[in-house]
Amino acid sequence: MTARLADIAAQAGVSEATVSRVLNGKPGVAAATRESVLTALDLLGYERPARLRQRSAGLVGLITPELENPIFPAFAQVIAQALTRQGYTPVLATQTPGGSTEDELTEMLVERGVAGIIYVSGLHADTTADMQRYEKLRGQGVPYVLINGFSPKVRAAFISPDDRAAMRLAVTHLVSLGHERVGLALGPARFVPVQRKIEGFLHAVEEQLGLSGPDAEALVQHSLYTLEGGQAATGALLERGCTGVVCASDMMALGAIRAVRQHGLTVPGDVSVIGFDDSPLIAFTDPPLTTIRQPVNAMGQAAVRALLEEIGGTPAPHGEFVFLPELVVRGSTAAAPATARAGTG
Repeated sequence: MTARLADIAAQAGVSEATVSRVLNGKPGVAAATRESVLTALDLLGYERPARLRQRSAGLVGLITPELENPIFPAFAQVIAQALTRQGYTPVLATQTPGGSTEDELTEMLVERGVAGIIYVSGLHADTTADMQRYEKLRGQGVPYVLINGFSPKVRAAFISPDDRAAMRLAVTHLVSLGHERVGLALGPARFVPVQRKIEGFLHAVEEQLGLSGPDAEALVQHSLYTLEGGQAATGALLERGCTGVVCASDMMALGAIRAVRQHGLTVPGDVSVIGFDDSPLIAFTDPPLTTIRQPVNAMGQAAVRALLEEIGGTPAPHGEFVFLPELVVRGSTAAAPATARAGTG
């Protein structure tokens, strides 16, 4: 027990006496301190004493499109932890190819009496999808919050990264390294984040490289949000003479690196590659990936706050909370090759 107290005290940054008071339910401990001791218990894998376990305030559904792209488990983890801290039990529902659709998952969660639902990159991001499904959900009295993708037709709180600013950061970085042919590899055109990235990219390319119209549009290549998609899109951009490639996800960026190598070139010696998300483990690729970090922590916590306010009877503002992304420079970007800069390559 003493060893355990010492571990918990060290993890929580408090004295052993304070840990003891919390575990024994004694008064005289600040709420924040009590919470950090209980969190330390969770982190160290100890069971909370039965009397200190919060009765579940209810279930909250979390729907993600898939779990293969590491950005979705990252969102799920942040959201689940934030819900658990507030006494809610998160229920993760994931779409799988040939499996349940978003509508079927929603219905299943509603049947189980969830207090609310958080959607990550759902149909709300698809401009061709029918947004009535969300109005129907509102009619059933189920609060919800939507992450990544905005629709003016849906009266709800949206949480998004600033996709336009992200592209400005990426293009500025590559132009500062001497790249004059910068391409953009991204997903299907019907998605709101894709449309916003294109807007930001075209604006930055015009502002910094003086390219517009068909010349600029030729630098944009649509594909799928997968490693293979990134590989195919980058192959096309390399044929158009690009020495810098910005990708709309880290998975696509890994495919981009593969395409560069297939062309007998190196990253970053011949071609610089930038990802998007800063997914877990992406710093450990070869070379470590320069990427645009999506503020997953802040976005996930904001989504939970907005949802819990609505569950508590204070409707969240019907609008969009936009979070600024950040450029994380690592080893996959470098100065443009001299031949390209001299205009001979």
